[in-house]
Amino acid sequence: MQPADDAANPLCADMMVAMPDELAGYKLRPTTSQATAVWGDPAKIILRCGVNVPGPTTDQCAGVNGVDWVAKEGEVAWTLTTYGRTPATEVLFNPDEVPSSSVLSQLGSAAERIPAQGGCSTQDTSEDLP
Repeated sequence: MQPADDAANPLCADMMVAMPDELAGYKLRPTTSQATAVWGDPAKIILRCGVNVPGPTTDQCAGVNGVDWVAKEGEVAWTLTTYGRTPATEVLFNPDEVPSSSVLSQLGSAAERIPAQGGCSTQDTSEDLP
């Protein structure tokens, strides 16, 4: 897995130390790329901090536990990217195998370590989940 362009950003390091040991029932695995995390063997959830910050978009936006995420649905995997936070973080997973609500709620406290500088102007959904 390739690290993101801004993976060396100190805010990514702050977030990475808060990664959960288990996410949506999958165990965290070690990676060799900076500011990355993988859960499951084979990989079920992939996270990279330091990706390009999304600009204004018409893509679906959801707020979960105070963190806004922009969702892009692919044929096999979804990509969710934090919105309004620099650097941005992306999470990839197959929604048929991993429930998005579990992923986003469990990553919220780590993602919040990168301060919000904005958010979605309109949200399709906003939820506080345990």
